[in-house]
Amino acid sequence: MKNLFDRISVRSSKMVTRTYSTSFSLGIYFLNGKFHDPIYSIYGFVRLADEIVDSFHDYDKEELLKRFRTDTQLAIDEQISLNPILNSFQKCVHQYKIEQELIDTFLHSMEMDLTQSFHDKKSFDNYILGSAEVVGLMCLRVFTEGNNEMYEKLKPAAMYLGAAFQKVNFLRDLKQDYNHLGRAYFPGIDLDNFDYAQKVKIESDIESDFTLALNGIKNLPKGARLGVYVAFVYYKALFAKIKSVPAERVMRERIRVPNNKKFRLLINSVIRHQFNML
Repeated sequence: MKNLFDRISVRSSKMVTRTYSTSFSLGIYFLNGKFHDPIYSIYGFVRLADEIVDSFHDYDKEELLKRFRTDTQLAIDEQISLNPILNSFQKCVHQYKIEQELIDTFLHSMEMDLTQSFHDKKSFDNYILGSAEVVGLMCLRVFTEGNNEMYEKLKPAAMYLGAAFQKVNFLRDLKQDYNHLGRAYFPGIDLDNFDYAQKVKIESDIESDFTLALNGIKNLPKGARLGVYVAFVYYKALFAKIKSVPAERVMRERIRVPNNKKFRLLINSVIRHQFNML
């Protein structure tokens, strides 16, 4: 009864998503129900790979990631895996015809985290493509449900949105990434002397990504629009809060949006969506 195992697999991906990301879980909640399982499956896959390179410090990360890549390919080829996260992901890949290139590009960025601590413009753009933009494209494959014309039309906006989310994460986590993981993602930035001018340079780039992403959200299928917009509004609020604090504070603490503010943002997002005011 593989159907039972498939259901258990999706529940595992859902649990991973809810445990690791309240913001994305909230966004998924406001998607049409038919999109819940595949988006949980994509997030579970992405999160598992990310944990290997970010958290498993007492283990051979390179070997674990190599094994994860092999297991991912086997899951896709055989349409089953005893790893429930990979099993739910392979089902999503086949159902929505997610390209192998997107998966390979994502895993390449995860491999970069094991070998590259600092980036120039070219390597940073490649990293953002693999770690964020292609994840947005995987989700877009789900949302467009085989409509290739719509997919191609919305593809640039989905990539900008993924890039914006990832860059906000990097800006929020500057201290953690630099002090604990030894990484500095943004090119041309001196984190030992991080100041207002450098912070503004990063923020300007992120602001542009958000602006270019919004029009794509407006043109998403109705069943996907509100959920993606909720995630957009949350990240935009987090970005606004980071912009409002000095550079030294960003390097001192992890900036957050309080839960009561998240609730107000949620209500406002639902109202704006209901009255077509995105």
